[in-house]
Amino acid sequence: MKASIIENENIDGTLVLGIYEGTTEVVNDAGMAKDLKAKIETILEAGDFKAKKDTALPVIGGTEGNTLLLGLGKEDKADSSTFRNAGAKLVASKKYLGNKFTVRLPSNSNHDVLAFIEGCYLRDYKYDAYLSKDDDDSDDDIEVMIYAGEKTGSLDPEIKRIEGVTKGVFTSRDLGNCPPNDMYPMAYAQRARDMAQSYSNLDVEVINYEEALSQGMGGLIGVGKGSSRKPCMVFFKLNHKTTTGKAPTIVGKGITFDTGGISLKPGLNMDEMKYDMGGSTVVFGLMQALAETGYEGRVTGIACMAENMPSADATRPGDVLKSYSGKTIEVLNTDAEGRLVLADGLWKAGELNPEYIIDLATLTGACVIALGHEATGLWSNDDDLRQRIHDSGNEVGELAWPMPLLPAFEKQMTDSKIADVRNLGERWGGANSAAAFLKQFVPEGDDGEQIPWAHMDIAGTFWGAKTNKMVAHGATGVHVRTLHNLITKN
Repeated sequence: MKASIIENENIDGTLVLGIYEGTTEVVNDAGMAKDLKAKIETILEAGDFKAKKDTALPVIGGTEGNTLLLGLGKEDKADSSTFRNAGAKLVASKKYLGNKFTVRLPSNSNHDVLAFIEGCYLRDYKYDAYLSKDDDDSDDDIEVMIYAGEKTGSLDPEIKRIEGVTKGVFTSRDLGNCPPNDMYPMAYAQRARDMAQSYSNLDVEVINYEEALSQGMGGLIGVGKGSSRKPCMVFFKLNHKTTTGKAPTIVGKGITFDTGGISLKPGLNMDEMKYDMGGSTVVFGLMQALAETGYEGRVTGIACMAENMPSADATRPGDVLKSYSGKTIEVLNTDAEGRLVLADGLWKAGELNPEYIIDLATLTGACVIALGHEATGLWSNDDDLRQRIHDSGNEVGELAWPMPLLPAFEKQMTDSKIADVRNLGERWGGANSAAAFLKQFVPEGDDGEQIPWAHMDIAGTFWGAKTNKMVAHGATGVHVRTLHNLITKN
């Protein structure tokens, strides 16, 4: 896709008009044929198109050309999400309208125009790597030209930034959508190595199975040892050779397929468990987005990769694992496995001089029960970090909802009779007790206090989010944009 700002009044391809609810006149009519303007105003006056949010009406013309009306809802309620969703709606509605669009919006503010462009980019995605293609299949890129009148200054740098971040989002989606027979722990590691070759300031290191064994990563090994495709831990290091000091450190759960292990999941919808590596794909996509956009700060990413399979070698309910931190974990359910790999990843993060640690994981069905597919659960031991993540998500239209990290949930997770912690709490508040488990593995800083840490449960938002206008189906790449915004605007 290509987006650009134009200052001439020419209409090239399909004309796209953003319309506020209640509008009956076409004001931004430069270069429009009188007959076309009259036709559209007749439609608006008759109420055939009410311009409610997230609606669209194609107007198929003859010599006048085609037009697409995009509803923006009430003008006084319009915000960046309104324009971002409208851009996505354009791409979703393009099937019979060609690949070239001239856009006229009722607002020419940089903020609104860039949000519209971002929506276009984010929706212009499909995962077709495994589909057979006919010779006449067309993959022509979309071209979106926004008429913005006499704008002052170029928006090219901002558009370039959107392109770079979107590239990271699409990588996250590609990894999540990839079938699990081709996307396994060391396949992820190899893709990370290959990606890093494109950037001089990005390095990737891998702790393989044997090294994880020798280092005592009992959580990671315990989850992945039942599979013939062994676990690993992947490290992304951005600008580590040229900068010093503390670095934001992002840790992702990377269960490339989750059968539940010995605590086997029901068969219905088990195919969706290829998405259980969502957190690790966000780490991958974020590091690529930061590199693409030229971020010069120091950032660390950690992906905890394993495949959770039942076998004679698999961890059993009742086993006790010794984690990388030295703490022992009583395994009560092998389907509560994501927290085990993260336990080792979080402790390892403490060795890498983190400014703060954020982990992302498709961790619990309980979070989906609590928040549906509308918001990510957000827990933190630091009020400032929690607020900054929440605000950053709001800015880009990715909601992260603060959740309670209560002492009662920590007590649940530390009352095992035979180990330091257990991997399962009571039935109620399962997403909260999972976060409380992770908190036990957040290292202390130099001041003797826990390093600022936040946990983001993306079980409901990484896939299956039908209300997410930025994606048609499958993996969403959620929070690549949130974290890019958080880190680059810090």
